[in-house]
Amino acid sequence: MKKHAPATERNREAIAEVLADELPPSGTVLEVASGSGEHAVYFAHRFPQITWQPSDCQKEALASIIAWQKDHGAANLRFPTVIDASRPENWEVDRADAIVCINMVHISPWEATEGLFAGAARILSESEAPLILYGPYFERGREPAPSNVAFDASLRARDERWGLRNVEDLDTLADAEGFTRTARREMPANNLMLVYRPG
Repeated sequence: MKKHAPATERNREAIAEVLADELPPSGTVLEVASGSGEHAVYFAHRFPQITWQPSDCQKEALASIIAWQKDHGAANLRFPTVIDASRPENWEVDRADAIVCINMVHISPWEATEGLFAGAARILSESEAPLILYGPYFERGREPAPSNVAFDASLRARDERWGLRNVEDLDTLADAEGFTRTARREMPANNLMLVYRPG
């Protein structure tokens, strides 16, 4: 059954503009935590030269991805695979030319982000292959938007393991896994896109 995330239609083109600058011209992109699957369908059509591999670890999300793929799929959109970001040793994908992860880091335990970087270090194929993150973050020395502060509080009320992360903490984790942040792009609705590459 299809799920619908209203934010997808609002943010997909802005995200695609950054992806156009950061993704390789061809190859396989692994999308971790694809959720409803709407982004996967849109980006597969937007970047026909790239093979788009969606994934998730929740049954409802996987069913939604399949439903969207059935109705609006493209030839370069693969069947979704089961990936739990927190368990990179069990990922069913062993090679990718880029990884994209949208709106997962703040709605998951920190262990999922640790696993995301560990998995990226294992499967990204080239020295310049990017790990691209999108979502709301806190940054030291920058006044947070009131909406992000309220969102963080609401997430932590739902699950104390969730919440907006500090960019600097991601940078430290990235460094431990052999990555360097190469781009920070401000996005609509107080979101950021962060790009990490090996090296």
